[in-house]
Amino acid sequence: MDVLCLDLEGVLVPEVWQAVARSTEIPELLKTTRDIPDYDDLMRYRLEIVAAHDITLSQIQAEIGKLEPLPGARAFLDWARDHFQVAIISDTFYDFAKPLMVQLGMPFLLCHKLVVENDRIVDYRLRQADPKRHSVKAFKGLKLNVIASGDSFNDVSMLEEADRGIFFQAPANITAQFPQYPVAPDYEALKALILQAQAEITA
Repeated sequence: MDVLCLDLEGVLVPEVWQAVARSTEIPELLKTTRDIPDYDDLMRYRLEIVAAHDITLSQIQAEIGKLEPLPGARAFLDWARDHFQVAIISDTFYDFAKPLMVQLGMPFLLCHKLVVENDRIVDYRLRQADPKRHSVKAFKGLKLNVIASGDSFNDVSMLEEADRGIFFQAPANITAQFPQYPVAPDYEALKALILQAQAEITA
């Protein structure tokens, strides 16, 4: 069975940090990799803001606990798991993701870890450098075909490494820079593009 690699935030669930930004009324936390493409730059920026406002991990987790998957995400993911081995490859953190993973039926998730002291986030640890690309490369090393879909700059390496890459609801400034990838505006279109990609790979 082929492997389908999916980003999490923006594809299956809302952007976690944006939810925190709205609940804490700190607009600086609205920025994502769509705004700051370098993930380390973005996370250092976020951690500075969290520290300056004395926001605890528990506060963030409480807000995440109120979130639900995007409309149609669970049905799409159920469909995907009927047709593929599915891996969620995300730049989120295990400390954040579990409530949303439960709602999605606990799919396989590869992401990062936070460094926490006294309920304060003091640092983070990447699973590895360029993790999305290396995850796809590892699956291909097992002689598996890989289709990947994401919505932002930090997903491009995953799309590049996959046998086929697809954007899902990515903004125009990103898709314009990478016109080689088709864009799905909704889950039904994404299903169709995934099946088309699978047919091309196996032809």
